[in-house]
Amino acid sequence: MKAAFIRQTGTPDVIEYGELATPEPGPTEVLVKVGAVSVNPIDTYIRSGMIKVATSFPYIIGCDLAGTVERVGSQATRFKTGDRVWGSNQSLFGRRGSFAEYAAVDEKWLYPIPAQMLDAQAAAGALTGITAHLGLHLNAGLKPGEVVFVNGGAGGVGSAVIQLAKAAGAKVIATVGNSDKKALCESWGADCVIDYHSPTLDDEIKAFTAANGGLQVWYETQVPTNFDRTIGLMSPRGRIIVMAGRNARPEFPNGAFYVKDLRLFGFAMFNATPEEQRACAEAINSLAAQGTWKPQVGRTLPLAEAAAAHRLQEENTLQKQGTLTGKIVLVP
Repeated sequence: MKAAFIRQTGTPDVIEYGELATPEPGPTEVLVKVGAVSVNPIDTYIRSGMIKVATSFPYIIGCDLAGTVERVGSQATRFKTGDRVWGSNQSLFGRRGSFAEYAAVDEKWLYPIPAQMLDAQAAAGALTGITAHLGLHLNAGLKPGEVVFVNGGAGGVGSAVIQLAKAAGAKVIATVGNSDKKALCESWGADCVIDYHSPTLDDEIKAFTAANGGLQVWYETQVPTNFDRTIGLMSPRGRIIVMAGRNARPEFPNGAFYVKDLRLFGFAMFNATPEEQRACAEAINSLAAQGTWKPQVGRTLPLAEAAAAHRLQEENTLQKQGTLTGKIVLVP
């Protein structure tokens, strides 16, 4: 089979595209004929060696996938040949990556694709959708009527936060960098979308929250840098979520935090159990069936161009070039 893999960590140029042996599914695995994969920032961190996971080579990169079951292992019971499935969590903890024509995946990390979804959409929403759901529900315990602020509403996780929060009956404030992204967030249901360049940004946030019962959940998709500001905008007993910025060491106003009875949650979706992630996936699939879960595909490239895809991802994640809206999807 063709696959995108590395023989050493480094820049995107270390990614090769060539022939590797098609994997055989183990007893609890299924062999998926991959229809689409998507690129996540963590994929670039693993490839670069910033996250030291790739230790055995050749190493197939990639976490997310969507496709069709080709064969099932002797003890696999959840799927049959011909089923369409999506999943995430590959390429970590000894699991093989997804950037290949075929992937052998334990059935506990796979979920059925709703009939109305394309493989590209299912792959684009895999990691980001599960991450957003875990943050909002397992961690923050979002309730109907609460106000959620999401920093970076047009990003992969940000767009998922908007859609999932609205589906849960919340009101959403999102920040964006331009008018096109503002229109996208509004199309997903965001109630208040503000350009983060605005000199009156915080005043606009305060005005909306004052009129809507306060600010209960702050979902930070960017590197947290100013907890004084965040805590100052939160309502008592509000919940703050952080899931980015591995090397960040921001100052923390301890007194202001505990006087408001606030909660701070940090999480990585890969730490969630298969059962926790399946609950997220089932909820997301239900929303897709209702037409209220629409992952944003930004660019579609052939799998052979995985190195170019990683460069594009890094330009936007690390260099903040703002040239990408939505997920990068690769097709074998």
